[in-house]
Amino acid sequence: MTGMSGRAQLMWDEAVTGYDFGPGHPMDPVRLALTMRLIEAYELDRAVHVAAARPAGDSTLRLVHRQDYVEAVRRASADPASADGSYGLGTADVPAFTGMHEAAALIAGQSVGAAEAVWRGETLHAVNFTGGLHHAMPGGASGFCVYNDAALAVARLLELGAERVVYVDVDVHHGDGVQAAFWEDPRVLTISLHEHPRTLFPQTGWPQETGAARAEGGAVNVALPAGTGDAGWLRAFHGVVPELLAAFRPQVLVTQHGADTHFEDPLAHLAVSLDAQRAVAEACHALAHEHADGRWVALGGGGYAVVDVVPRSWTHLVAVAAGRPVPPETAVPEGWRAEVFRRTRQLGPLRMTDGRTPQWQDFTDSGYDPADRLDQAILATRRAVFPAHGLLP
Repeated sequence: MTGMSGRAQLMWDEAVTGYDFGPGHPMDPVRLALTMRLIEAYELDRAVHVAAARPAGDSTLRLVHRQDYVEAVRRASADPASADGSYGLGTADVPAFTGMHEAAALIAGQSVGAAEAVWRGETLHAVNFTGGLHHAMPGGASGFCVYNDAALAVARLLELGAERVVYVDVDVHHGDGVQAAFWEDPRVLTISLHEHPRTLFPQTGWPQETGAARAEGGAVNVALPAGTGDAGWLRAFHGVVPELLAAFRPQVLVTQHGADTHFEDPLAHLAVSLDAQRAVAEACHALAHEHADGRWVALGGGGYAVVDVVPRSWTHLVAVAAGRPVPPETAVPEGWRAEVFRRTRQLGPLRMTDGRTPQWQDFTDSGYDPADRLDQAILATRRAVFPAHGLLP
């Protein structure tokens, strides 16, 4: 590993805020700008190497997406009125806008650049909180996602020679696009923890979805009951993820940290705190060091409480990757709160915590409660995939 700076890399280009579906759409790019401003307010930008990658070109996009789809995005981007609904463009979820191809390709380029930097040993950890657009399919847009930067990052790692990659997705929504991209690829293990498909888009991510025959056990889905809080969420994460990573022995860990598991998120029904989200970021960091020689690519994702939750959650993620964790009780800088008010007319949060101290009981230690819906969910996943990895359910 020559040339390792020791510092984490943060991918950022102000132009990513051009990924903007317009007023009233839940995915307001102000969440990206406010996150970067909070990172700067804590001077974390000095603790990491901030870099901007070029937009993903067609040859890169084709690692996951069909050429006819890329061309449809280009056409809709040049003339939004011509958006082709058969590709999921021009819908309520993915309205077409001028410059859509360029903005989506720029976000994808940052995730691919993060993967390249980690694989080549230029940095141990790389973060692109603007990425994690995990619903885009090879041939269509879906769920606010135009290009699937998460899948593209994994595909680029494979192209560069990675033989085993684990992708862990803790967004409240199922990571369906990434699962679809690698459904038949035994080199990739996709793990998604999400709200149960019965109660949330995209209505997929059942424990029985375990990968194609030649990649059996390569897709892992934990479908959490609506209302799951910190203790249950952390119990599910630790009851599934560490054992699978130990068995699969990834060379690199790619994680997606959608902040929409939060109890304040307007689009979903989990009840997770910022403090538990921070605990999972720390767990992913530790797992990368334990099982992947520290190689870690961390992405953002969903998150629609754009002032209260998203900037704090992803600032914690960057701080963890930088080796400069922000203590939860830390006061939020006054200058940042002024910027929040200027941009949104909302009052920003006061501290880097929700005041919770997340505790959970380890599934393997504390025993299984057959009457508990959360434990039923964990066990359904373990039974579906653990045997394929030589593990006992």
